[in-house]
Amino acid sequence: MKKSTVSIVVILVIIIVGIFVFGRSSTNIPAASLTNATSTSATTTYAASPAVPVSETTQVSNKTSSYHNDELGFAVKYPTAWSKSETANGVSFLMPIDQAQVSTINTLQADISVASGKCAFPPVTTIKDRGTITVGGSTLNMISMTNTVQGRVYFNRMYSLQKGDICYFFTFASISVSPESKKLTGSNATQATNNNKAITNTADADFTTMVKSFTFVQGPAGVDETKAAPVK
Repeated sequence: MKKSTVSIVVILVIIIVGIFVFGRSSTNIPAASLTNATSTSATTTYAASPAVPVSETTQVSNKTSSYHNDELGFAVKYPTAWSKSETANGVSFLMPIDQAQVSTINTLQADISVASGKCAFPPVTTIKDRGTITVGGSTLNMISMTNTVQGRVYFNRMYSLQKGDICYFFTFASISVSPESKKLTGSNATQATNNNKAITNTADADFTTMVKSFTFVQGPAGVDETKAAPVK
């Protein structure tokens, strides 16, 4: 083989090897480097929008707290001892149960929910009481009921408030089991039954007080999207 031909082959081999090595080094960039490059670019190009809180809880005193929800448009005051948790369409409160008293109550709970449409109480056959209350110039409908199912005693009180096409619904629930299920007999069973009623009545009164504190609120106006633009 002539020297010129050998030289050409060697040059071609060097070029091919160089292309292969360069191609691998350019495609095997660590994922972290790509992520950092992308996030750095996004950070320098756009400014993050500040989070806007839609609800707020404020402790007014040792006994009273205030819950304020701009998105759902209402505020209430409730006992600070209640445990609050937010739901997709409202707020739920668990009421403490005095363990020092002999009782068989499992649950004391109050809920506020907001939904579009007309207010309608669930279909029930045993309504204990029905009436209305006035809160801030608005009239709320009310029903209460007591049922016993498989040894469990359920007491519920419900209020509803219609504003335009939005329904505000308030529900209180007390659930207790039979004294026998707790192995209570005789005077202990009688005491537990009486305490159940007293504890439920107190919680029910606190619930109604919360409902009477209900007020409509209007949150801050949002930014006009036609005028909003990313910050460079």
